[in-house]
Amino acid sequence: MKFFYSFWLILGLSFPVLNWASNIISPSLDSQSIQTRDFYKHPETSKDFNETWSYSLFFSNGTKAYINFASLPIPSQGRKIGCDLSFWNPKWKNPSVGRQYPPERFIEQKEKNRITIKEEYFMENLPGKGHRVFFSADKGGRFFVDITFTSAIPGIVPGKGIWKIGSAQFAQFIHIPYGKVSGRIGFNEDTIAVSGYGYMDHVYQSVSTIDFVNRSLSFSMPYSNEMFAGRLSISKEGTTLGYGVYIQNGKPEILIPKQILEKDKNYSGKTFPKNELKITWASSAPDLILNTSKIQQKFSILNNFDGWFAKKAAKLLMGGEVWFYRGRSYQNKNAIDWSITGL
Repeated sequence: MKFFYSFWLILGLSFPVLNWASNIISPSLDSQSIQTRDFYKHPETSKDFNETWSYSLFFSNGTKAYINFASLPIPSQGRKIGCDLSFWNPKWKNPSVGRQYPPERFIEQKEKNRITIKEEYFMENLPGKGHRVFFSADKGGRFFVDITFTSAIPGIVPGKGIWKIGSAQFAQFIHIPYGKVSGRIGFNEDTIAVSGYGYMDHVYQSVSTIDFVNRSLSFSMPYSNEMFAGRLSISKEGTTLGYGVYIQNGKPEILIPKQILEKDKNYSGKTFPKNELKITWASSAPDLILNTSKIQQKFSILNNFDGWFAKKAAKLLMGGEVWFYRGRSYQNKNAIDWSITGL
């Protein structure tokens, strides 16, 4: 049985329920530059340790591409490397693909600042200007992405980027909050040159978070004098994990969320929001408003599972069907690309 993996599938693997949400210790608020070591795979501190590198790419022709590379344990199968890609392109009918490989296919070539998976997928050069992501797969169609960041706002992190949740750890690194991108993408016989902008982040955790996280949301923006980017997760008790970056005139600063509100009430994340979400910050940065009423893409993680049995097993594994709601809204006439994920 072949499974399709993504950021939320990693969050969704089922493990024993623990009362972590009331005991979250956040990292230092001091803004730090992301180090070279933060790009590479981190030590597996538990049998349930999992790690994901994620890209959100937005092109001037309207196409969007979402890529995840992951290392995670699969019950009864052991550790696997997951690679997945989904396109938003109505002409291509919004195709997606997921593959898995044994962990020995994941190779770090640190002398080249490169991570490769079977040479069919790789991340090349440290995150920043010149960073390249490559993805090729032939399953349910021929998928191709070869994109380079031609410029990039430097990544930053609060303290060491680690949240302590009881005895567990969750870490997040926003490697590229904003960067210009160019290259080629393709599906089947249609391969095209593209340019646009991209966002990249990276998370790891020592356990699953399904038992205390209701929903995850990410956001990024095309270039303007004032930009937001980041990823936040909402716990079952209403607290948040993760952080954002506020970029003003090209200079990034850390954003720690104060509140996430829907109709002036705390948003619990138990359901998809039906109204605007307002994110307020612990700093003096402006509020971020996400209008979630116009969804461009509603994508089920089960789309890429082969057959009824695989879909049923995955649904049981994740505790339900995981959905990605993706869209674009506007604040002060500036576009905001967002994705909200959960059961």
